[in-house]
Amino acid sequence: MRKEPPYPLRSVDHALTLLALLADTGSLRLTDAARELGVSPSTAHRLLSMLVYRDFAQQAADRSYRPGPALALPHLRSPDVLTMRRRLGPLLHQLGGRTGESVNLSVLIGTQVRIIETIESTQSLRVGDRRGLVLPAYVASGGRAMLAALPDAEVATILESEVATGSVKLDSLLRALTRVRRLGYAVNAEESEVGVSAIGASINDSAGTPLAAVSVAVPTARFGRTRLPELVAPLLYCARTCSHRLAD
Repeated sequence: MRKEPPYPLRSVDHALTLLALLADTGSLRLTDAARELGVSPSTAHRLLSMLVYRDFAQQAADRSYRPGPALALPHLRSPDVLTMRRRLGPLLHQLGGRTGESVNLSVLIGTQVRIIETIESTQSLRVGDRRGLVLPAYVASGGRAMLAALPDAEVATILESEVATGSVKLDSLLRALTRVRRLGYAVNAEESEVGVSAIGASINDSAGTPLAAVSVAVPTARFGRTRLPELVAPLLYCARTCSHRLAD
């Protein structure tokens, strides 16, 4: 019989963060977990031990932690999430400073996008931390931007199940993605959350394949077409710079 770890889980937030990291990366070392949480290795070990006990994680032969049977989610095909966050973090902070709004970094996982990093605005009225949030790719601004970077045939294949159930009208979506390709960015006007709007742009590799997306999330009360130019310019600059940074 498995023995329960001697220290009970006290931080739900830390545990959920570790779950998101395991789902995103597919493998997590103790030192990386401690650094990402900003806690001591012993604290990170206690948290991971509880996840192992509950089958949300399992320890491999090399002592790294992997998603357990209770966390049956695919990991990313894009670059290592921890590396991506560290390399792009300064650029995301710059975008947040230039726009005064919250900035999200997201990745495409099948038909969904997962937000893997948030730089939260300092304004009193702001869009809060969305890290770990999963949204339909065809709704989220970052998701649409990444779908627009793919050929229509691949988009149709990715969203085949959603099209079959009627969740997505493919012809309408493909027309919208054509507009995204022309503009270079996608807009989500309260389609995923009331009171929240966002614009997103894809971060691509040298072949044009989407690796991630950066988006600026704005309270709808502060969002309008007249404000788009001041948000779009720094967003597109950030996306281009992020693409170059990942290519280095």
